[in-house]
Amino acid sequence: MRIGFLSDIHANREALDACLKHVARHGIDRLVILGDLVGYGADPVYVVDRIAELRETQDAIVLLGNHDAAAIDCVTTGMNQYARDAILWTHDELDAAQIEFLRGLKPSFEEEDRLYVHSDATAPGDWRYITDAAEAERSMRATSKRLTFCGHVHRPQLYHMTATKPAIAFKPQTGQPIPLIGNRKWLAVQGAVGQPRDENPAASWGLFDTDKSEFTYLRTSYDIESAAGKIHAAHLPQILAARLYIGR
Repeated sequence: MRIGFLSDIHANREALDACLKHVARHGIDRLVILGDLVGYGADPVYVVDRIAELRETQDAIVLLGNHDAAAIDCVTTGMNQYARDAILWTHDELDAAQIEFLRGLKPSFEEEDRLYVHSDATAPGDWRYITDAAEAERSMRATSKRLTFCGHVHRPQLYHMTATKPAIAFKPQTGQPIPLIGNRKWLAVQGAVGQPRDENPAASWGLFDTDKSEFTYLRTSYDIESAAGKIHAAHLPQILAARLYIGR
C-alpha cells in the first residue's frame, strides 16, 4: 500500500489542489490528512468540503488539528493575535455542517504498526510540538506503534531510536526514499501543505510505501500569488500572505 500524508493545509486551496494532483500522479492507495484543515488561509469552506469529500469517496483518514478545534467554538487560548483573528474569521465563514464535520474529528488514529497524530503521542489533544530529538523520543516512548506520522510543526523532520539508544534526527532529502528500518522506531513530521516554515515555500507532503517500508518527503509548487491575494481580499492579517512567499 502507498499512503499519502497531508498536514496543515490551513485553508490554502491552491496548495491543497496542487498536492492532490501530485498525489494522484504517484498512485496513492490511501490518504491520511493529519489535521489543521483551517486557520490562516482564506478558503476554509472549500478545504473542509474537499476533505470531507475525500473521506466520503476515498475513505481518507482525517484528523483534528489545533486550529480546527479552535475554529469549532472560537477557543483561541495560546494563539498569537493573527492566528486568533484568522480563527474568528474562519468560524464565521463555516456553516453548521462544516463545523459539525470538524467536531467529529479525532486528533489521532492507529492502524497496524502506525500511529497518525496531529501533534504527538503523549497527549494528542494538548497540541505539543516536536522540534528536537528529546521531544521526538518522548512521543515515540508514549506509543507502542513502531511508526509515528505527525504534523503541527510545519517543518519536515525525521527521527529514529532503538530500545537501547536515544532518538536522533535524520536529515531527509526531498524525493529520496528513506528505508524505515524494522528494528527501530521512527517519527516523521510531515511539514505543511498550506503554510511551510522551513524557508521553502513549496507545499510539503509525505509518501509511505508499506511494502517496502520506505518514506519519501515530497514538495509541490503552487500558485502562491492567488492564495496570498485571497488573504488580502479577506482582510486577514497581512503576515499570513507575506510568509507564503518565503516559507517562514
